Amino acid sequence: MPRKLDWDSLIGKRLRLRDLHVFFTVIERGGMAKAAVHLGISQPAVSEVISNLERLVGVRLLDRSQKGVELTIYGRLLQSRGTAAFDELRQGIKDIEFQSGQAVGQVRVGCPESISASILPAIIENFNKQYPNIVLHITQIGTSTLDLPGLHERKFDVVIARHTPQPDDQLEDLHIEILFNDKLVLAVGNSNELARVKKVSLDVLARQRWILTPPGSLNYSSVEEIFKKHDLVMPKIWIFTHSIQIRTHMLATGYYVTAIPYSTLRLNVEQFNLIELPIALPERSWSVALVTLKNRTLSLAAELFMECVRETTKPIF
Repeated sequence: MPRKLDWDSLIGKRLRLRDLHVFFTVIERGGMAKAAVHLGISQPAVSEVISNLERLVGVRLLDRSQKGVELTIYGRLLQSRGTAAFDELRQGIKDIEFQSGQAVGQVRVGCPESISASILPAIIENFNKQYPNIVLHITQIGTSTLDLPGLHERKFDVVIARHTPQPDDQLEDLHIEILFNDKLVLAVGNSNELARVKKVSLDVLARQRWILTPPGSLNYSSVEEIFKKHDLVMPKIWIFTHSIQIRTHMLATGYYVTAIPYSTLRLNVEQFNLIELPIALPERSWSVALVTLKNRTLSLAAELFMECVRETTKPIF
């Protein structure tokens, strides 16, 4: 049975940030020997820090074996709370640096390729013009769910993601700010012959070169549905890819038709000279959202980035 701990007279006076840093490094490296190499100290010194920490809190934090270490239930509790505490301290130091002008700010952003290759470039351009001394770290993530380990582990300050609410979503610890609701449209490059006509029939579209996401995806099923609705055969697909970047570049050649998010078209009209075709696809909208952790204090640089995201995406719809 763990003893009752007195923070003021015991923990507050004896617990050091260095002890927690060593503890987190042991967990991250999977063992005391590897942690010692990483920290540049001896293995006995690491072992002593962990032992002292366990004596201080009165419970075993790590189970040791020849294979390494494993967190006990108490160790997992300390890891969870300690990670949040270290993150808050780190953000505080960043805010001091940012306000004093002693160092540039940094923002760590996670987003799927569908965002990084479509709406993110315009956001980055606007942000860099306003805050040239803030460095952005952009990391590509998956798109299937809002199970975002990088956000929970404080590897990201903010995630920009597509969001379609599911009945079994467990999102109590996330703050989800909807930026806009997106939809699919058909598009071509402005050198395509269809870009210069006011009306386009599905018969004509069926004879075009198509580039789409693979069967079973939202883009593919939406195009398939509209052709089936008019008793027409699905057109030949020349290229299958999920990549927004490939699709927009191929559209610019003038040889292809595709279904893309309206936001991609809206923010890349000038760069890729894209034209929306006057044919409505089935209504299947989704949201694009800013996602952050609840009860986490963000740096001033991250707050400024989020404001730029809002301002840049506001004119989309």
